[in-house]
Amino acid sequence: MTSLRLLSLFHSLLVLQVHLSNQLEDNKIPPSLCTGHPGIPGSPGVHGSPGQPGRDGRDGRDAAPGEKGEKGERGAPGETGVRGLTGDRGDPGEKGERGQPGECAVAPKSAFSVKLSQGQTSPLNVGDAVRFDTILINEQGDYNSETGRFTCKVPGVYYFAVHATVYRASLQFDLMKNGHAVASYFQFYGNWPKPASLSGGSLLHLIPGDQVWVQMALSEYNGFYSSSKTDSSFTGFLVYSDWKNSAVFA
Repeated sequence: MTSLRLLSLFHSLLVLQVHLSNQLEDNKIPPSLCTGHPGIPGSPGVHGSPGQPGRDGRDGRDAAPGEKGEKGERGAPGETGVRGLTGDRGDPGEKGERGQPGECAVAPKSAFSVKLSQGQTSPLNVGDAVRFDTILINEQGDYNSETGRFTCKVPGVYYFAVHATVYRASLQFDLMKNGHAVASYFQFYGNWPKPASLSGGSLLHLIPGDQVWVQMALSEYNGFYSSSKTDSSFTGFLVYSDWKNSAVFA
């Protein structure tokens, strides 16, 4: 009987020891069993590693608009850009209104044709102008039958032609412009039974006031001749004018 009690007591102590051992291992000793003085503070721990970045915060509310700033200074001009490609051709525009009738411009005119009359005596002196005294056409009055000279009124290029019937003597004459020979002509006459002919022409550029005429070159070569069947003539006319933006000519 006594042995059983001792055995039961021993078993209870063993269970209690095991229970207290487990609490000591788990550092869960009840304060009622073990109380001591507070320990001294421990040394600071080492810094921990940086944490992960936090999430983006929410967008803030719009602030009130600020005051308008002052206008800045004008910047320097930029470099010229590369020329662009040619654009497509546009559509044809609408037809415009009919314009007012303009004035009818008449082209400038100048022309004459004259000849020697029958029995006209040719000049015998060198330097004398041949006076073609029969007017065939001279509407502008640019040729003077008294002097045998043509006077330019319209600037431009003119053509002059001389046709001479040569008879009874050889003939030599010059086409003159302002006292200078611009062309010379000669025909020998050898006592032929019939007249010979001599013709020539030249283009001349004239300005208003210029004069053109036919002049004897040698006094002994003066075989100008005119009859009812053959003539000696002098002709000139304007080929084209130099006037630009010319007004209306009457």
